[in-house]
Amino acid sequence: MIFAESVSDTLIWGIREIRGSSVAMLDLLENKTLYLPTLQKMKSEQRKREWLSVRLLLKELLGEEKAIAYTPAGKPHLTDSSYHIGISHSRNHAAVILGKQFPVGIDIESVSPRVHQISARFMSEAESQHLSTDNETIHLLLHWSAKECMFKTMDETGIDFRAHLHVAPFEPVMNRLSFFEAHETLTEQRQSFRMNYIATTDYVVVFTEKRPI
Repeated sequence: MIFAESVSDTLIWGIREIRGSSVAMLDLLENKTLYLPTLQKMKSEQRKREWLSVRLLLKELLGEEKAIAYTPAGKPHLTDSSYHIGISHSRNHAAVILGKQFPVGIDIESVSPRVHQISARFMSEAESQHLSTDNETIHLLLHWSAKECMFKTMDETGIDFRAHLHVAPFEPVMNRLSFFEAHETLTEQRQSFRMNYIATTDYVVVFTEKRPI
Protein backbone atom coordinates (compact mmCIF):
# COMPACT_ATOMS: atom_id res chain seq x y z
CA MET A 1 0.00 0.00 0.00
CA ILE A 2 1.37 3.39 -1.02
CA PHE A 3 0.04 6.80 -0.12
CA ALA A 4 1.60 9.73 -1.92
CA GLU A 5 0.65 13.36 -2.35
CA SER A 6 2.07 16.60 -3.71
CA VAL A 7 1.36 19.32 -1.16
CA SER A 8 2.58 22.02 -3.55
CA ASP A 9 4.72 22.37 -6.66
CA THR A 10 7.82 22.17 -4.46
CA LEU A 11 6.83 19.64 -1.77
CA ILE A 12 6.15 15.91 -2.27
CA TRP A 13 5.67 13.26 0.37
CA GLY A 14 4.52 9.68 0.69
CA ILE A 15 4.07 6.65 2.94
CA ARG A 16 4.79 3.04 2.01
CA GLU A 17 3.85 -0.09 3.91
CA ILE A 18 6.88 -2.22 4.79
CA ARG A 19 6.05 -5.69 3.52
CA GLY A 20 7.77 -8.60 1.81
CA SER A 21 11.28 -9.93 2.25
CA SER A 22 14.37 -7.84 1.58
CA VAL A 23 15.16 -10.09 -1.40
CA ALA A 24 11.73 -9.46 -2.93
CA MET A 25 12.02 -5.74 -2.28
CA LEU A 26 15.47 -5.54 -3.86
CA ASP A 27 14.05 -7.19 -6.99
CA LEU A 28 11.78 -4.15 -7.42
CA LEU A 29 14.81 -1.88 -7.78
CA GLU A 30 16.78 -1.71 -11.01
CA ASN A 31 20.22 -0.45 -9.98
CA LYS A 32 21.06 -3.23 -7.52
CA THR A 33 24.78 -2.39 -7.49
CA LEU A 34 23.78 0.91 -5.86
CA TYR A 35 22.28 -0.89 -2.86
CA LEU A 36 24.15 -4.19 -2.41
CA PRO A 37 27.28 -2.83 -0.66
CA THR A 38 25.21 -1.30 2.13
CA LEU A 39 22.77 -4.21 2.38
CA GLN A 40 25.60 -6.71 2.74
CA LYS A 41 26.77 -4.90 5.88
CA MET A 42 23.34 -5.21 7.54
CA LYS A 43 22.65 -8.26 9.68
CA SER A 44 19.03 -7.52 10.61
CA GLU A 45 16.36 -8.50 8.10
CA GLN A 46 14.03 -5.84 9.53
CA ARG A 47 16.69 -3.16 9.09
CA LYS A 48 17.15 -4.22 5.46
CA ARG A 49 13.40 -4.04 4.85
CA GLU A 50 13.17 -0.57 6.40
CA TRP A 51 16.15 0.65 4.39
CA LEU A 52 14.84 -0.73 1.11
CA SER A 53 11.33 0.58 1.72
CA VAL A 54 12.69 4.13 1.79
CA ARG A 55 14.50 3.58 -1.54
CA LEU A 56 11.41 2.04 -3.11
CA LEU A 57 9.22 4.89 -1.92
CA LEU A 58 11.69 7.44 -3.28
CA LYS A 59 11.56 5.69 -6.66
CA GLU A 60 7.76 5.65 -6.56
CA LEU A 61 7.58 9.37 -5.72
CA LEU A 62 9.99 10.50 -8.44
CA GLY A 63 9.66 7.79 -11.06
CA GLU A 64 13.39 7.08 -10.92
CA GLU A 65 16.01 5.76 -8.54
CA LYS A 66 18.28 8.19 -6.73
CA ALA A 67 21.17 7.61 -4.35
CA ILE A 68 20.85 8.72 -0.73
CA ALA A 69 23.98 9.66 1.24
CA TYR A 70 24.41 10.84 4.82
CA THR A 71 26.34 13.65 6.45
CA PRO A 72 28.71 12.83 9.36
CA ALA A 73 25.85 13.85 11.67
CA GLY A 74 23.56 11.31 10.01
CA LYS A 75 21.42 13.72 8.00
CA PRO A 76 20.24 12.26 4.65
CA HIS A 77 20.68 14.01 1.33
CA LEU A 78 20.37 13.08 -2.33
CA THR A 79 23.76 12.81 -3.98
CA ASP A 80 22.55 14.78 -7.00
CA SER A 81 21.11 17.55 -4.76
CA SER A 82 17.90 17.61 -6.82
CA TYR A 83 15.72 17.79 -3.68
CA HIS A 84 16.04 18.24 0.04
CA ILE A 85 14.97 14.94 1.60
CA GLY A 86 13.57 13.75 4.91
CA ILE A 87 13.04 10.08 5.76
CA SER A 88 11.49 8.13 8.61
CA HIS A 89 10.17 4.66 9.31
CA SER A 90 8.11 2.98 11.98
CA ARG A 91 7.53 -0.70 12.61
CA ASN A 92 5.33 -1.14 9.52
CA HIS A 93 5.69 1.99 7.39
CA ALA A 94 8.32 4.11 5.67
CA ALA A 95 7.85 7.82 4.97
CA VAL A 96 9.72 10.20 2.66
CA ILE A 97 9.38 13.92 2.02
CA LEU A 98 11.06 15.88 -0.78
CA GLY A 99 11.43 19.65 -0.86
CA LYS A 100 12.54 21.49 -3.99
CA GLN A 101 13.41 24.76 -2.22
CA PHE A 102 13.74 24.33 1.55
CA PRO A 103 15.04 21.77 4.09
CA VAL A 104 12.35 19.32 5.14
CA GLY A 105 11.61 16.92 7.98
CA ILE A 106 9.22 14.01 8.42
CA ASP A 107 8.47 11.58 11.24
CA ILE A 108 6.17 8.57 11.30
CA GLU A 109 5.29 6.65 14.46
CA SER A 110 3.24 3.52 15.09
CA VAL A 111 0.38 4.15 17.49
CA SER A 112 1.35 2.66 20.86
CA PRO A 113 0.62 3.52 24.51
CA ARG A 114 4.38 3.40 25.20
CA VAL A 115 4.57 7.10 24.35
CA HIS A 116 2.93 7.83 27.71
CA GLN A 117 6.00 6.39 29.49
CA ILE A 118 8.36 8.95 27.95
CA SER A 119 6.03 11.96 27.65
CA ALA A 120 7.75 13.83 30.51
CA ARG A 121 10.91 13.99 28.40
CA PHE A 122 9.36 16.05 25.61
CA MET A 123 6.07 17.55 26.88
CA SER A 124 6.10 20.88 28.71
CA GLU A 125 3.61 21.59 31.48
CA ALA A 126 1.71 23.99 29.21
CA GLU A 127 1.47 21.41 26.43
CA SER A 128 0.32 18.72 28.85
CA GLN A 129 -2.54 20.93 30.01
CA HIS A 130 -3.97 21.02 26.48
CA LEU A 131 -3.91 17.28 25.72
CA SER A 132 -7.00 15.81 24.13
CA THR A 133 -9.17 13.77 26.48
CA ASP A 134 -10.53 11.70 23.59
CA ASN A 135 -7.29 10.97 21.71
CA GLU A 136 -4.53 11.42 24.28
CA THR A 137 -2.17 8.81 22.81
CA ILE A 138 -2.54 10.24 19.30
CA HIS A 139 -2.05 13.76 20.64
CA LEU A 140 1.15 12.80 22.46
CA LEU A 141 2.53 11.09 19.36
CA LEU A 142 1.81 14.17 17.26
CA HIS A 143 3.71 16.34 19.76
CA TRP A 144 6.65 13.91 19.67
CA SER A 145 6.67 13.71 15.86
CA ALA A 146 6.44 17.49 15.51
CA LYS A 147 9.46 17.95 17.73
CA GLU A 148 11.35 15.25 15.82
CA CYS A 149 10.61 17.18 12.61
CA MET A 150 11.86 20.45 14.09
CA PHE A 151 14.99 18.72 15.35
CA LYS A 152 15.66 17.28 11.88
CA THR A 153 15.23 20.58 10.04
CA MET A 154 16.97 22.95 12.47
CA ASP A 155 20.46 21.44 12.15
CA GLU A 156 21.40 22.70 15.63
CA THR A 157 23.14 21.07 18.59
CA GLY A 158 21.97 21.07 22.19
CA ILE A 159 18.24 20.93 21.43
CA ASP A 160 16.06 20.05 24.42
CA PHE A 161 12.67 18.83 23.17
CA ARG A 162 10.88 19.97 26.31
CA ALA A 163 12.57 23.35 26.81
CA HIS A 164 13.28 24.53 23.26
CA LEU A 165 10.54 23.06 21.04
CA HIS A 166 6.94 24.12 21.51
CA VAL A 167 3.63 22.99 20.01
CA ALA A 168 0.69 25.39 20.00
CA PRO A 169 -2.63 24.08 21.39
CA PHE A 170 -4.72 22.15 18.86
CA GLU A 171 -7.29 19.36 18.81
CA PRO A 172 -6.19 16.40 16.67
CA VAL A 173 -8.37 15.24 13.80
CA MET A 174 -8.30 11.73 12.38
CA ASN A 175 -7.83 10.30 8.90
CA ARG A 176 -7.34 13.49 6.92
CA LEU A 177 -4.53 15.91 6.22
CA SER A 178 -4.49 18.77 8.70
CA PHE A 179 -1.95 21.02 10.41
CA PHE A 180 -0.96 22.80 13.62
CA GLU A 181 1.63 25.39 14.57
CA ALA A 182 4.93 25.00 16.43
CA HIS A 183 8.02 27.07 17.17
CA GLU A 184 11.48 26.90 18.71
CA THR A 185 13.12 29.08 21.35
CA LEU A 186 16.71 27.87 21.04
CA THR A 187 17.95 30.23 18.33
CA GLU A 188 17.75 33.99 17.94
CA GLN A 189 15.49 33.52 14.92
CA ARG A 190 12.72 31.86 16.98
CA GLN A 191 11.69 29.86 13.92
CA SER A 192 7.99 29.06 13.44
CA PHE A 193 6.81 25.87 11.73
CA ARG A 194 3.60 24.70 10.08
CA MET A 195 3.22 21.04 11.02
CA ASN A 196 1.23 19.06 8.47
CA TYR A 197 -0.05 15.71 9.69
CA ILE A 198 -2.25 12.68 9.23
CA ALA A 199 -3.34 10.58 12.23
CA THR A 200 -4.82 7.11 11.90
CA THR A 201 -5.43 4.26 14.33
CA ASP A 202 -2.22 2.61 13.04
CA TYR A 203 0.22 5.51 12.72
CA VAL A 204 0.75 9.24 12.82
CA VAL A 205 2.92 11.11 10.34
CA VAL A 206 4.04 14.74 10.65
CA PHE A 207 6.07 16.73 8.13
CA THR A 208 7.29 20.28 7.71
CA GLU A 209 9.69 22.46 5.75
CA LYS A 210 12.07 25.07 7.08
CA ARG A 211 11.16 28.25 5.25
CA PRO A 212 13.40 31.30 5.70
CA ILE A 213 12.16 34.05 7.98
